[in-house]
Amino acid sequence: MMGAQDLRAIAFYLPQFHRIDENDRWWGEGFTEWTNVVKAEPLFPGHYQPQMPADLGFYDLRLPEVRAAQAEMAEAYGIHGFCYYHYWFHGKRLLEKPFDAVLKSGDPSFPFCLCWANEPWSRRWDGRPHDVLQHQSYSTADDLEHIRWLLPALADPRAITIDGKPVFVVYQAQDMPDPARTVDIWREEVERAGLPGLYLMTVETGWDAGWDATQLGFDAKILFQPQFSVLDQVPTLFVGPETMRVYDYETAWRALVEPDPAPYKRYETVCARWDNSPRQGANGVVLHRSTPEGYGEWLATAISRVLAEPEDQRLVFVNAWNEWAEGAHLEPDQLYGRGYLEATRRALHGVSGSVPHGPASAGEEEALGRARG
Repeated sequence: MMGAQDLRAIAFYLPQFHRIDENDRWWGEGFTEWTNVVKAEPLFPGHYQPQMPADLGFYDLRLPEVRAAQAEMAEAYGIHGFCYYHYWFHGKRLLEKPFDAVLKSGDPSFPFCLCWANEPWSRRWDGRPHDVLQHQSYSTADDLEHIRWLLPALADPRAITIDGKPVFVVYQAQDMPDPARTVDIWREEVERAGLPGLYLMTVETGWDAGWDATQLGFDAKILFQPQFSVLDQVPTLFVGPETMRVYDYETAWRALVEPDPAPYKRYETVCARWDNSPRQGANGVVLHRSTPEGYGEWLATAISRVLAEPEDQRLVFVNAWNEWAEGAHLEPDQLYGRGYLEATRRALHGVSGSVPHGPASAGEEEALGRARG
């Protein structure tokens, strides 16, 4: 029987749960992701909003006890590591404090990789160049400065590796003016630093579906979920009041789980749930009636395919650990409690037979106590 080490579930992790000066200016004093979460309202009958946190509460990611509690919880339910979103704008960094503290302190001792969210920031929360708040730009000099900044994270003993190489993800490689040039610079600098190489991935969204980044030096793509181009083919439950589209989660995941084959290496993502109306309001997209059981079935299906891959490439990504304002979170909420975490553990347990069981580990309970103060 496969052991737990034979498959690694990596959860995307959002750091926007602490104040920064830029968000204070752009969105109002004291803004964090929780601001969007608590103001959300149901927009149609049966709409599950607002989604409110349970065990971990309205946390501040600058607190080490919160980060420790998250890692303890994730590990207890079989998550192998976090993929932290990393924001770099030609040398300027945003939302950097949580990961900087993780890197500097060595705590929590939980595996990680970074995903450079290289889209511009806009008032529309869609990464497109409209109503831009923070521009993105590129240059050869910046490519070099960026990889040199990344070297300590890539060399960290907690860094997630594939084929012995630390993983780094670019969210939208297609937005880069010369991806091949950037990749060459990064690989040369990593080699010069004495690292065993770099495993480079980029995310496949609906904007670049079918684009083969491996032709430009990337090792693989990550099929991000939900794929809106696929949802366009799924019957809607509801459209409106503006451009909102509402889909049945059970119907949607069964369409999303069978993507068209790709001629390049591509890793799977499973979406725990999705509802970005806290950010987008009546222009959001909602996977309605999502349940831990449906998510668990999707995850188990993805896992069954991943196990056919070479041992060190048995990764599956989860969207997400804590994307609360997009309704995509494994962290406990007040409706489902730890249901999505339990579903994660069951799906992994069905493969490995050795994922931890029970309500929580002793270490996790201790960490939760510290986080609650």
